[in-house]
Amino acid sequence: MDTSNKNIDCIVKDPEKKDENILISAKLQDTSTDNALSKRQLKKIKKREKWLKLKPEKRLRERAKAKEKRAFARANNLDLGPSRKFLKSCTMADSSCKLNVTIDLSFDEFMISKDIAKLIKQILRCYTLNRRAIAPLQFSLTSFTGKSLDEMGKHNGYEHWDVKFCPESYLNIFSKDKIMYLTSESENIIEELNNDYVYVIGGLVDHNCQKGLCHRLAISNNVKHGRLPLDKFLQMKARKVLTVNHVFEIILKVTEGKTWQEAFLEVLPERKNAQPVSTKVMNNLDELQNQSETEEVINDNS
Repeated sequence: MDTSNKNIDCIVKDPEKKDENILISAKLQDTSTDNALSKRQLKKIKKREKWLKLKPEKRLRERAKAKEKRAFARANNLDLGPSRKFLKSCTMADSSCKLNVTIDLSFDEFMISKDIAKLIKQILRCYTLNRRAIAPLQFSLTSFTGKSLDEMGKHNGYEHWDVKFCPESYLNIFSKDKIMYLTSESENIIEELNNDYVYVIGGLVDHNCQKGLCHRLAISNNVKHGRLPLDKFLQMKARKVLTVNHVFEIILKVTEGKTWQEAFLEVLPERKNAQPVSTKVMNNLDELQNQSETEEVINDNS
């Protein structure tokens, strides 16, 4: 379902950045340039060179392991799920899922290079999850420019992903009344996912340095905001701010038919110490919410 009459089919062109070329360029530096490089930089170059050298061997081991796994499954009548060939044919255009999820990449100035690299790895994880889904989400990246684009350029072939890459802000692509910005500070709890909305995930790795930033921006941009119903279904001792890929995966699982609680428990790592809330507690929370809504209606009519 098209959420806006604006065009989202954006294409970003960037010069190819091949790992091998980077290494060759580093090797061609003269002695004086090598001396200018720090020990840490030289160590990174050597580490990357070693990784590229071992990459073919690693691929062969992975393929052999996958072959053994398939043979074992056939011998024991086990279901391995959809084949890779089948999943490659499951594109966004042909997907029965029309829910739009975009990652807002307008936060480069708030992150150091190390955190931008972490963010891009989280996006890689999102893409992998979506590519393996039988009914993938309508996935896009907005404000895809600057340092985020440069960091993504280190991953060869990303331009061919089944993702919509947009240099423009989500505000300039989607209808404003259809935007739902996801932020843990929002007072609005999302009970159900709605195909009419575009769910925006803030592309930010901040380690508590920019707490509440996405919430403040959503308010200043006058767009709807909401949070996933973590409190209703889980008890967590750790901080309730989730990574970009965790939010993406939870939404994906819910669109695949999982309940919120099932999705949370499957996705969140053990270190979050997530424990399911009992049915009795959930019913009490529902009663309190209904009571609060009734009181608001009475006050409005009085």
